[in-house]
Amino acid sequence: MTAATVKDTRAAEARTGGARTGGLRPAGHTLVRVGRATFLLHRRAAVVALALAVGLAAVCVAYLSVGESFVPPSEVLKVLGGQPSADELVVGTLRLPRMATGLFVGLAFGVAGALIQTVARNPLASPDVIGISQGASALTVGAMTFGVSSFAVLPYLSAAGGILAAALVYVFAWRGGLHATRFVLIGIGFAIALRSVTTLFLTKGDYLVAQQAQVWMTGSLNGRGWDEAAPLGWLLLALLPAMLWAAYAQRTVSLDDDTATALGVRLGRVRLGLVLLGVVLASVATGAAGPVDFVALLAPQIARRMTRTAQIPLLCSALTGAVIVVLADLLARKLLSPTELPVGVLTAAVGAPYLIWLIVRSRAVGAGARK
Repeated sequence: MTAATVKDTRAAEARTGGARTGGLRPAGHTLVRVGRATFLLHRRAAVVALALAVGLAAVCVAYLSVGESFVPPSEVLKVLGGQPSADELVVGTLRLPRMATGLFVGLAFGVAGALIQTVARNPLASPDVIGISQGASALTVGAMTFGVSSFAVLPYLSAAGGILAAALVYVFAWRGGLHATRFVLIGIGFAIALRSVTTLFLTKGDYLVAQQAQVWMTGSLNGRGWDEAAPLGWLLLALLPAMLWAAYAQRTVSLDDDTATALGVRLGRVRLGLVLLGVVLASVATGAAGPVDFVALLAPQIARRMTRTAQIPLLCSALTGAVIVVLADLLARKLLSPTELPVGVLTAAVGAPYLIWLIVRSRAVGAGARK
């Protein structure tokens, strides 16, 4: 190993927590010891995560309070605390399950977007850009066209479609390794092809089925209840150990390949694990609420800009995604009341201009680098 490689490796170890150098600690971080385990805590990220958690709690209370009939926040807190309340039906039965579904969907999309963008090393990479959401849509709409209309089955078909699409993208993008640009470009190609397949199913299906499929493809929480929220919540809880591993593993994946290899990281396996976790989260979230566009694109980038960290923070991305979905659905219910908009309409209205801005900015940065 050359002197330059040793120097780069030590710098990388400092950025990843100093696990192999005996305690090098980068600026802005604090070492937290829990028993025998030691964690490197980014102080600004911790403050942002706390602020996002408080903001999410406030948005959730507002969501449960605002509707056709206003419920005072004090009554909302009574219902959430299990105390008797005259508003139990409105808050606990009608609004709470829908809000919980949106909350879990936002958490899943936020983490999925962060993981996929970390592996691809590209802020444009997200489930709705690289074909995962389109794969879920194609299989779901195809099933609707052939007579499958049970809401107990469709979420699982959506998840299967997203996982299958991601597997195809991964296989076609793999050439002795996972090149970031090739991964994104092949994903965009699959997204276009799968969207065409979905359109074909829509034109061949019954008119009423096509209308139902169009609403689902927009991304909507209307009519969602505990049947969608509970399985997604339990799945997120079951995947919590994998997400904790991902928060540690993404530090090494964000390094250049030579430095990560010098540190003894098996990049192929780690990247595959991160992509698989992101795909599963995005697919099950799509199955619960449909392809709510641009949440997985927006949340990680907003979180990274707020925390100013080298890596995309998973916890802040998850909380940001949850705030976006719950707040967007609250606005979707009230903007044109009594008509309810699909939540995906509002997220797309914000996400599409942001995507254009990212593309223009990346081209400007590239042009500046060539000069």
